[in-house]
Amino acid sequence: MVSTAAQMEKVRPILSSLPELQRLVILDPPAGALPPRTLAWPELLREGESAHRADPRRFEAARSALTPGDLASILYTSGTTGDPKGVMLTHGNFASNVSATLQIIPFSERDVTLSFLPLTHVFERMVEFAYLSAGATIAYAESIDAVPQNLLDIRPTVMASVPRLFEKVNARILDSVRASPKIRRAIFALALAVGKRQAHAMLAGRRAALPVHWLHPLTDHLVFTKVRARLGGRQRFFISGGAPLSPEIAEFFYAAGIRILEGYGLTETSPVVSVNTLDRTRLGTVGPVLPGVEVRIAGDGEILVRGPNVMKGYFRNEEATREAIVDGWFHTGDIGLLDPDGFLKITDRKKEILKTSGGKMVAPQPIENLLKTDRFISQAVLIGDRRRFISALIVPDMALFESYARHKQIPYKRVEDLLEDPRVLDLYQRRIEAKMAGLPSYETIKKFRLLPRELTQEAGELTPTLKIKRRVIEQKYRDLIESMYAEEPARSPAPRSSSASRP
Repeated sequence: MVSTAAQMEKVRPILSSLPELQRLVILDPPAGALPPRTLAWPELLREGESAHRADPRRFEAARSALTPGDLASILYTSGTTGDPKGVMLTHGNFASNVSATLQIIPFSERDVTLSFLPLTHVFERMVEFAYLSAGATIAYAESIDAVPQNLLDIRPTVMASVPRLFEKVNARILDSVRASPKIRRAIFALALAVGKRQAHAMLAGRRAALPVHWLHPLTDHLVFTKVRARLGGRQRFFISGGAPLSPEIAEFFYAAGIRILEGYGLTETSPVVSVNTLDRTRLGTVGPVLPGVEVRIAGDGEILVRGPNVMKGYFRNEEATREAIVDGWFHTGDIGLLDPDGFLKITDRKKEILKTSGGKMVAPQPIENLLKTDRFISQAVLIGDRRRFISALIVPDMALFESYARHKQIPYKRVEDLLEDPRVLDLYQRRIEAKMAGLPSYETIKKFRLLPRELTQEAGELTPTLKIKRRVIEQKYRDLIESMYAEEPARSPAPRSSSASRP
């Protein structure tokens, strides 16, 4: 099955080598005659209706013949650290994960959700199975760009997302606040401080201090009702998965009265392994382990998972299956720990940890998330595996980037003209240094380069859940990376400009 004529053209050259293929179905057929063995979607529907009339019991017979161990779907891993592998998930894998999730996440028939993540990714696929099982209503976003307007149209009560959406919402809100009059900035700062104290008290299961208890209804009404309105205004909670959510971002949304339940999982585990709940949430963790699922931490810190949600294996790759599942335990490739209360915390990907030539181990994701909390930084990729020091590729927030250039009266025709301007480099140097304060020297960024555009899924640089494909990025920007290691690092990430004034 293919969606469009463009997709059909991709597979046309190999059709002659697939003698067992009976039909090629195209959902949005082009005008004119279709190639042999190709069927338009409306025609397939008519054939299906005819088959059903001829044998009304056909569907039930097919369904009743299935067993939990039968293959339901093959989903390919995103390939962030290696070649993509086809994960074979059974009906029992999905069903167990849906059942366990619904025991602790209260989806209901009263919920309305907005779906915008790709259904080719296991996170959104399983979440939608859970919505349907609970009887919730699913509305599909018109496009990624339309999500802000669709939120206002649909007003979802629950929604699954990746951290990138929350990061963008947070950045836009803070940018708007900084551009507002001084009195409004002061009110926002007070509301945020009060909201954070209220949130931490709520999460700890206690009542906030009396001044916070008195102030919170007023400051929340003055500031955060508007924030919640931007997201539809009737959200019960959001679910975050697919990549780590910065604790600072999570704290901001909790202060705004928006609960984000962060979870953790993999394609190979159908996917949920653990998730924070309305009753048990700890910021900076991915929550308690799902009912019926077992987790243990190996000697090297790797997270191992066992349970009915673990895949059948990798499609046509028995060697990779044997390496991944040992004595019934799936080796996730993630490094983490279980705290005394049973909350799972992910520290990094085992294969993504950077080992400098000096033998120091650096986990990139926490530092990248720290950098992205700066309003001038949209994306960050740490470099340094088998190298002398840690460096970074930085994607600026383009709106603020160009606004700063105009404010400083820096002439430019294209964004690329700004990437090596001393005043711009000085700005980013200072902001990076501020974020690195308190980190060990071997974890601090010694050099950086600015990129002229956002990393995207379309360019093959991000996965469907917007995680960084390090191997692709390191290959694509190889020359830029090598330029940072051509000379010994200076004490600062870039040469200072003595004439550059601070913004």
